Amino acid sequence: MSDLLDEVLEAHGGLDRWKQLTTVRASVVGGGELWAMKGLVSDREPRETVASLHEQWISVHPYGAPDQRTWFTPGRLAIEKLDGQLVAERREPRASFAGHQLRTPWDPLHRAYFSSYALWTYLTTPFHLAMPGFSVTEIEPVKENGELWRGLRAGYPAGIESHSTVQDFYVGEDYLVRRHDYHVDVAGGFPGVHYVSDYVEADGVWVPTTRRAYRRETDDGPILDQLMVSIDVSNIRFS
Repeated sequence: MSDLLDEVLEAHGGLDRWKQLTTVRASVVGGGELWAMKGLVSDREPRETVASLHEQWISVHPYGAPDQRTWFTPGRLAIEKLDGQLVAERREPRASFAGHQLRTPWDPLHRAYFSSYALWTYLTTPFHLAMPGFSVTEIEPVKENGELWRGLRAGYPAGIESHSTVQDFYVGEDYLVRRHDYHVDVAGGFPGVHYVSDYVEADGVWVPTTRRAYRRETDDGPILDQLMVSIDVSNIRFS
């Protein structure tokens, strides 16, 4: 790991504490313009999310009906009843996005796949960068709001499903993540800039509760009138 990543992990609660934990639960409320672009209806209903910290698994409830949830692992996305009865399933769901552009319509399984890998990425940041197979190096800093934010570039291994195989994270003077850049490969590869804020401490881990993702200009600045995804997180519990 890079020296900067060591500092970032420590600022978020430390790798030793993270290794003592296995699961995170949180209430998540989403919004933004992306859903309408995909022909989907967005709502502000809180959803209970539970995710594994050390392998890529996540479930979100409710999804599509009060008695339904999603169930995501790499290579498989399912919608099922709370008793485990299968409603719908897509094996190798990434392949279903072939040829998609920004406004290509999504079905419920497309949306569930995107939301699942994205939420897992966010809820385990920055600690998943210390998992086997990741390559992390320090990159040039960026200036934001009169501050200089140092940067980390992460290469994602084949076994982890996320926005893109290369993603950048920028941290403030306190080493907490402030910004996350990536390309959304499942939606035509458009560049995104994702700001995180309003950190809280939960069971020894520091977690942002406000996330705002925008389309990114070619000069790396956000298009502030295009809020693609908003996420508000509350009631965060680790176990």
